[in-house]
Amino acid sequence: MHYLAITSLIWAFSFGLIGNALKGIDPLQVADVRLLLALLVFLPFLRWQQTNKQEKWQLIAIGAIQYGVMYTCLLSSFRYLPSHLVALFTVLTPLYIVIIDSLRKRYFSIDYVLAAALSVAGAAVIKAKNTEGADIWLGFALIQIANLAFAFGQVAYRDWKQARPELAHSAVFAWLYLGGALFTALAAALISGKGPIPLEANAQQWAVLLYLGLVASGLGFFMWNKGATLTTTGILAAFNNAVVPLAMFASLFIFAEAKGGTLEELSRLGLGAALIAFALLLGRRRHSG
Repeated sequence: MHYLAITSLIWAFSFGLIGNALKGIDPLQVADVRLLLALLVFLPFLRWQQTNKQEKWQLIAIGAIQYGVMYTCLLSSFRYLPSHLVALFTVLTPLYIVIIDSLRKRYFSIDYVLAAALSVAGAAVIKAKNTEGADIWLGFALIQIANLAFAFGQVAYRDWKQARPELAHSAVFAWLYLGGALFTALAAALISGKGPIPLEANAQQWAVLLYLGLVASGLGFFMWNKGATLTTTGILAAFNNAVVPLAMFASLFIFAEAKGGTLEELSRLGLGAALIAFALLLGRRRHSG
């Protein structure tokens, strides 16, 4: 579990850095740079001969979904939402983990539908007066796609690796980053019409990108997926939420997104967060029961 705990602390500051320090940079370029840097970190450890062609493509596909789809949608949501709301709306990832795990076991419950409805209600309560309705709902939808992609990838890699205990994580992890980097490069070219490298970034922004790519993505995703293979589904789901209060605190108070916020706005945030948290508990209770 210590892998998951350390990664939660590393990721706590990522939301605020993206939402504040990287303003003006295309989010899809941010996504691709992060994954390219992470790929460079793990290329020296790649053991080409230890996996067959099918296994390589399986890992590339998992990486394209877990990291490529996730980053494309998550980072695009920063166009529409402040970073503390991006962090809050990722709280539903554990619900998707237990739903995916339940579907694998051919079990489903109406409670999952109720949980989804409560989460949407929570987002509606949070909507501030100065946030356009279309913006918050588009941002919310993008984050839920990102949550689903990240949840799927965690479960898929966990199953893949547990079936091959003889392989070292470091020997295969570059394939995941390759899949993610290929997807985000394609998304940047088709959606933004830009190359993978943000040439307009200044020195401070490149320092942030290097930290996000080498540490938060490169080291962070490796430790997270390794930790996922060493825990139960329930523990994995719980740790997916450990980063949320830390990230919200950092975004609101360290990056000063709470500055100028009214008591009404903070109350909306608290009430909406409570509804989303209850949605999560409802889904996890049914899964554990």
